[in-house]
Amino acid sequence: MQCTMLKAKLHQARVTHAELEYEGSCAIDGDLMDMAGILEYEQIQIYNIDNGERFETYAIRGEAGSKIISVNGAAAHKAQPGDRVIICAYANYTSAELINFKPSLIYMAEGNEVKGTSNAIPVQVA
Repeated sequence: MQCTMLKAKLHQARVTHAELEYEGSCAIDGDLMDMAGILEYEQIQIYNIDNGERFETYAIRGEAGSKIISVNGAAAHKAQPGDRVIICAYANYTSAELINFKPSLIYMAEGNEVKGTSNAIPVQVA
């Protein structure tokens, strides 16, 4: 059996650029990509907290240390600079791989500084 699981998440990153005329994709600070384990050209989903848009694209490496989150091409209609987004990557895992599975969760602060990391989401209480 295989399960598709959350592999990595950048939670509440801020969009720094929206480039309509760019070829496409989402540029992410290379340091953030490495920390989260998101690969260049990997399929990602982006959830815009501010306007509710959800869309799929692929990650490209932005300048390391720049804090860039640039939504490019047609997706630039779905996010604007300053919007808070959640960027997720998913992967398929076998039952054996799930035994030790832990996602990489990166929590962002203003200016796309890393506020914290985790490998588990707390249980939601009623």
